[in-house]
Amino acid sequence: MSDALPAPAAAPLDAASRAAAPLDASRAAAGAPSAPAVSVLGLGRMGSALAGAFLSAGRTTTVWNRTPDKADALVGRGAVRAASVADAVRGSAVVVVCVRDDEAVHELLDPVAPELAGRTLLNLTSGSPEQARENAAWAAGHGCAYVDGAVMTTPPGVGDPRSMILCSGSAAAFAEHRATIAALGDPVDLGEDAGLASLHDAGLLGLMWSVFAGWLHATALVGADGVPARAFTPLAIRWLAGVGGFMDTYAPQIDAGSYPGDDATVDIQLAAVQHLLEASRDRGVDTRLPELHRDLMTRTVASGHGRDSYGRVIEQFRAGA
Repeated sequence: MSDALPAPAAAPLDAASRAAAPLDASRAAAGAPSAPAVSVLGLGRMGSALAGAFLSAGRTTTVWNRTPDKADALVGRGAVRAASVADAVRGSAVVVVCVRDDEAVHELLDPVAPELAGRTLLNLTSGSPEQARENAAWAAGHGCAYVDGAVMTTPPGVGDPRSMILCSGSAAAFAEHRATIAALGDPVDLGEDAGLASLHDAGLLGLMWSVFAGWLHATALVGADGVPARAFTPLAIRWLAGVGGFMDTYAPQIDAGSYPGDDATVDIQLAAVQHLLEASRDRGVDTRLPELHRDLMTRTVASGHGRDSYGRVIEQFRAGA
């Protein structure tokens, strides 16, 4: 994401930008359905990818960045270069902000807050659920609809319909601009609590890192006996599909708070993790990850729940042990 901050005004719109500005009018004259124009504030790697996806979808796209020349490639593709944040906001019904952090968002938008009235703000800057809720209240105070979002991919994946765009906040704004957000990926509506996109983003990233860590540990383990990562990884991917099935089994147990041990119980899995620990130790592979698994299961068994399903281990996380 860009570290865009307020800066001296850029040069006035250049010829390419002026040529791009009448796109909506020409579409309307041709009888094409009108699509809301979009402004993108912040042109780091992610912001540039967002603006590029809107352009690829045929949207009139205005762009602004603290360093104006970061917009050059996008202007060459037909984007409108805004001379200021205020000009960018005035130029579109949907204002997308993707900058360094929440502080940078407010450094950009606080001075132009009156210009946001009647528009939709789509905030794709990484932040906390609490910040998202505060931003929703701030936007409402300025007559602006607010949607908080999380782009669940890296910049090269923006625009791929398989990439999730988590959204939470104004239901009316999401419904009105769903097609606009769909230019970036698959819009996933998480509800009107503006904090839910950030909350899900944090949880899903934690899941990703846990999967990566498990795969890297396993790859190091088998690699110690000469198995190449490229040979092991297809088996790992196939196994993850099966793991997904176990997650579907445990999810309703977690919601119900009941963990029938009708598959592999915690005490059985505790015995199995010891083999992983020994194999890791014998090969000089770091044992901290399997030790974490062992400790979580040991505490579950010690609490009297060794015959429950593995889903019971969630109580160790809830306890903050």
